[in-house]
Amino acid sequence: MFTSTCNRIFKESIEKYHETDNVDTQIQNPYEVKTIEYFLYLKNWIDTVQWHYEDIIRNPNINPDEALILKRKIDKSNQDRTDLVELIDSYFLDKYKNIKSRADAVINTESPAWAIDRLSILALKIYHMRQEVIRSDASDEHKAACQKKLDVLIEQQQDLSSAIEQLITDIESGKKYMKVYKQMKMYNDPALNPVLYEKK
Repeated sequence: MFTSTCNRIFKESIEKYHETDNVDTQIQNPYEVKTIEYFLYLKNWIDTVQWHYEDIIRNPNINPDEALILKRKIDKSNQDRTDLVELIDSYFLDKYKNIKSRADAVINTESPAWAIDRLSILALKIYHMRQEVIRSDASDEHKAACQKKLDVLIEQQQDLSSAIEQLITDIESGKKYMKVYKQMKMYNDPALNPVLYEKK
């Protein structure tokens, strides 16, 4: 199943990142360039680094200058993430370009890649919640509470994986069709963000 590949690659990426646990670690993508596996690994690596950016920026004692630099990195990471989701959706569009949709076909509320985006984030939540469950300096109450949350996250991962598989099956059979809508984020565009274009 496609989602089994996703979940395996996401886990691999997360574990590789945590060998150094450093946001400046350079990615070493083990997959052939431009394959779907390559893009899945890259997608999760971006998510993993951003997860840790978000932890760092919430430090109440962070230097304001460092926080601004980090905010710019988070903005870039968000754009990279969005671009990659659209690229993964383009992979699905190309893969199913010859599928003839049925007359009663409907569009899904989200595309395959945006669902895969959520699956990547879930893999991160599961990894970090599991770390809380095994924390040596945590209380038994903390560990028990985190175990309950971990159980829910694992169930969510199973449910979302199943839903993605069903969506892919429906696209393959023509019951559903997909489109890719570019996000067209305005705040990054000097021609669309008034704070930027009014300063010209």
